[in-house]
Amino acid sequence: MIKRISLAHLPTPIENLPGLTRLLGGPQLFIKRDDLTGLGMGGNKTRKLEFLAADALDKGARMLISTGAPQSNHCRQVAAAAARLGLGCLLVLTGDDPGTRQGNLLLDALSGAQLVFVPKTRRDAALQEEFQHAQAEGKAPYLIPYGGSNALGAQGYAQAMRELAEQKCKPDWIVFASSSGGTQAGLVLGGKQTGFPGRILGISVDEPAQTLQQRVAALVEEAAALNAEKLSVAPEEILVNDSYCAAGYGVLQPTEIEAIRSFARADGILLDPVYTGRAAAGLVDLIRTGFFRRDETVLFWHTGGTPALFAEPYAGLLGA
Repeated sequence: MIKRISLAHLPTPIENLPGLTRLLGGPQLFIKRDDLTGLGMGGNKTRKLEFLAADALDKGARMLISTGAPQSNHCRQVAAAAARLGLGCLLVLTGDDPGTRQGNLLLDALSGAQLVFVPKTRRDAALQEEFQHAQAEGKAPYLIPYGGSNALGAQGYAQAMRELAEQKCKPDWIVFASSSGGTQAGLVLGGKQTGFPGRILGISVDEPAQTLQQRVAALVEEAAALNAEKLSVAPEEILVNDSYCAAGYGVLQPTEIEAIRSFARADGILLDPVYTGRAAAGLVDLIRTGFFRRDETVLFWHTGGTPALFAEPYAGLLGA
């Protein structure tokens, strides 16, 4: 039995998107609100942390260590989980220290996390160095991988698919932002476990499709093995669209600005400028180009990240 602790507000609601459905004239649109999971202003990583933090406590950890970009949604939720559980937290963040604390970075600091900034090329080495240093000091650290994306973290989204089945929701498509692969791996695994009849499409935020397909397929098999299940998944079975990430990670594009505005103005849904904004831009484009049939239903799985909207004054979001 895989251990799990309660950190998230579950089940997250499923809402209709009537404004966007009318605006785009496409399939019937719904949204799964994992921006409302609660911990540290919510997001998809909280589901993963229910399993990862349980393992940390089981192993006697007194500190959580992880890594990400300065505006990492994952790191924000790791910091909040550590605070909730009375653990220390150290985050290795890539790039220069911006000095100011805004958006997710502000919330990291408010949660009491120690922040270490390193060049991106040194991220993995620095992460190991900090972990070993904390071990040597007797702090009993527990290392959470980038994005929380390992076989244990993927259990969070296998459980989420069971939650979706209990909500009697059977869309033709699930569309969401995919990057480190753990969320998609969990959705695919959970889909197989529950007999989900639809298709699961990840919009890549930063990785080539082939890279993400291979990563997700491997994670699905590893996550299944933790449940004593033998499951073979070919990379070609993993649906990934990488048509919208050529600009690079976190580089806001006009199509993403349009999508963020459209979700906000048509249905009052706030997205973030890195993950959900890019996935939504992909969704809008796919609808406009006729990828989905008009009689289909599409569930956009909101993975959170809204605090990143407040990291920079994106004047372009307001049409300035």
